[in-house]
Amino acid sequence: MRTPAGAINVERYQGAVAEGRFRRLWNANAPGYLFLLPWLIGFFGLTLGPALISLYLSFTDFDMLQSPRWVGMANYVRIATADPKFSAAMHVTLTYVVFSVPFKLTFALLVAMALNRGLRGLPIYRAIFYLPSLLGGSVAIAVLWRQLFASDGLVNAALSHFGIEGPSWISHPNYSIYTLVALSVWQFGSPMIIFLAGLRQIPQDMYEAASLDGASKFRQFYKITLPLLTPVIFFNAVVQTIEAFKAFTPAFIISGGTGGPINSTLFYTLYLYQEAFGNFRMGYASALAWILVVIIAIFTAFSFLSSRYWVHYDD
Repeated sequence: MRTPAGAINVERYQGAVAEGRFRRLWNANAPGYLFLLPWLIGFFGLTLGPALISLYLSFTDFDMLQSPRWVGMANYVRIATADPKFSAAMHVTLTYVVFSVPFKLTFALLVAMALNRGLRGLPIYRAIFYLPSLLGGSVAIAVLWRQLFASDGLVNAALSHFGIEGPSWISHPNYSIYTLVALSVWQFGSPMIIFLAGLRQIPQDMYEAASLDGASKFRQFYKITLPLLTPVIFFNAVVQTIEAFKAFTPAFIISGGTGGPINSTLFYTLYLYQEAFGNFRMGYASALAWILVVIIAIFTAFSFLSSRYWVHYDD
């Protein structure tokens, strides 16, 4: 049965209209896609692609010398049941997160409140205080930190002037993790800048009204500053928690890549590095990496779920 000529003409017309519409859209958006092309290449080639390959490798036995061998859930079962170093790394990492994040945010907020009092040369102070955040994650600063807290370092030299004989902080299992916490707190510049921006958004007339009502400075901070600053606190807390879970360079440099003494600085990322590039168990390291992704996702999801009870927005 032949198709009517009129129907063919209608189909051609519809096809021409669709093609013309596509060409107009392409001509209008082509420059935008071209500008996005480097990002798209980076996202698919350097982020999404390697992530999917890592997910596949987490179910294999792969030593980078032979082809991956599928083992199913064996890597995850071993992590959960037969890997004591995994438990040690999790304990060290959680200790670091629990101590470093609150102390860093508290110190950053205090400095931000001091800078918010209208100091002269504020841009200079902001730059000086932000500098540790730029340098703190470098190898050079980690080496310097190791020298500061060595048995004959500057910290013990200062304590000796007060008649105190300090231990070798970085080689004592009871103190080594806290030297890394101190290094993290020293890198307070990034959350400090964000806190300062948040403080600048709080209307000053609220403080003036509270002062007229006889509210003390502490009460103004507790009743005005903290509630209005909770969105900024929430943002900084989430970002700094994720960064703390991913910390690697200080522990690697200060412990010489071993996580010692007695695994006291064995960060999760450092253990992952040891398994991948020290023991050449790339499949097992990929499983460790995806467990870290899940842990960070759980903490982030919990933060967002709990934020409805303590984070106050304009509405």
